[in-house]
Amino acid sequence: MKEKYKIFVINPGSTSTKVALFENEEKVLETSVSHDADVLLRYPTTNDQLPYRKKVILDYLRENNIDISDADAFVGRGGGCVTVPSGVFAINEKMVEDTIIGKSGSEHPSKLGIQLAWELEKEFGGRAFTMDPTCMDELCEEARASGIKGMPRHVNLHALNLKGTARLHAKKIGVPYEDCRLIVCHIDGGISISAHRDGRIIDCNDSGTGDGPYAPTRIGSVSAGDLIDYCRGKDLDEVRKLCMGTGGFVSHFGTSDSDKVHAMIDAGSTHARRVWDGMIYQINKYIGAMATVLEGRVDSILLTGRLLRFDDLVEKIRKGCEWIAPIVLYPGEVEHEALAGGALRVLRGEEEAQTYTGIPVFTGWDDEK
Repeated sequence: MKEKYKIFVINPGSTSTKVALFENEEKVLETSVSHDADVLLRYPTTNDQLPYRKKVILDYLRENNIDISDADAFVGRGGGCVTVPSGVFAINEKMVEDTIIGKSGSEHPSKLGIQLAWELEKEFGGRAFTMDPTCMDELCEEARASGIKGMPRHVNLHALNLKGTARLHAKKIGVPYEDCRLIVCHIDGGISISAHRDGRIIDCNDSGTGDGPYAPTRIGSVSAGDLIDYCRGKDLDEVRKLCMGTGGFVSHFGTSDSDKVHAMIDAGSTHARRVWDGMIYQINKYIGAMATVLEGRVDSILLTGRLLRFDDLVEKIRKGCEWIAPIVLYPGEVEHEALAGGALRVLRGEEEAQTYTGIPVFTGWDDEK
C-alpha cells in the first residue's frame, strides 16, 4: 500500500464548478469558478456543458502549474444514473451511459461530475469514483407513495453534503450517526431539506427537479394544475429547464447570483425582499414537515450551504424553527472531504467500491404491477 495517495475531486454545481486536490486527508488546493445563469444557458442541455466545464478545469490547472498526471483517483460528484444505495462506486461504462441519458430524471449538473472523472481517468490514468450521488435512495416506504398508480415518489437531492454534514456533526458530538435523528438542510443554488433516522435519509424534497422550497435556480413546489396550464403551448424542454435551471431567482431577476439579489434588497426593492423572504418561509415550512416525519423527536437541525453567509436568512430560520430543535451551522460544504475520504478508503483497501449495475434501488411494488 502506498504511503501517500493523490486524489483529484470534481464537483459541478448549478452555479459553479469546484475542484480540489488531496494528498491523503490533506487538502492541498481548492477553488471554485462561479458561472452566472446566462453563461450556462448558452448550452441547450447539461451534457453540452461538458467541454466548457472541462476546459475551465484544465485551464485553471495549467495556469497554476498543477500536475494531475500522477493522480491515483479522480472522484466526481455524481447524479443522473439510476438510484443507488449510499457509498462509493467505481465509475464504469454503464454508469456513464445512464448518466448521459439522465435515467434518474434529473438534469442537475452533478451528472457532469461522473463524466468528467471518467474522461480525466481515461486521459491521465488512475481510477474513477463517485460517492453518494444526487440519485442516492434511502427513502422509507411511506415516503415512496404517491397519488398516481405506478408512479412512486423518488428524490434527487444533495446527498453528498447532507450525509457528510450529518456524519461530521455526529462525530463532533460523539454520537454514532446511526443513533441521531436530524434535519439537515443544504441551502445553496438548490435547496434540499432532509430527515435522517437510523443512519439513513428517510425523506427529502426532490430538489433536483424543482420540488420543495424555490431557490436561486429552482421553481419550488407549485400546483400541478397551475403548472399544466403554464405548459400549454410551451416547449416541454424549456419547461423542464425552468424546474431546475431558470426558475427561482433566475425567473424573477434574470440571475442566480444571491449577492446581486440581496443587494437589490439593500437598495430598497420590495419585489426582491418578497421573493427572498418567501424562499426562507418555504425553507421553514419544509423543516417543519421533516419534523413530523421524525415524529417530533429531532436532536438537531443542521444548516449547511453557501447561502448561510446571509445573516438575515439564518436568523429567520432560527426564529421559525429553533423551537423544534437546536440549530447548528455548518457553513459552506463538506462535499470535497467526503468524496476524497471515500476514494481514500477504497485506495487503502479499507472499503470496497460498489459496482454499478443499472438496476434501481426500488423498482415498484408487486401489488401495483
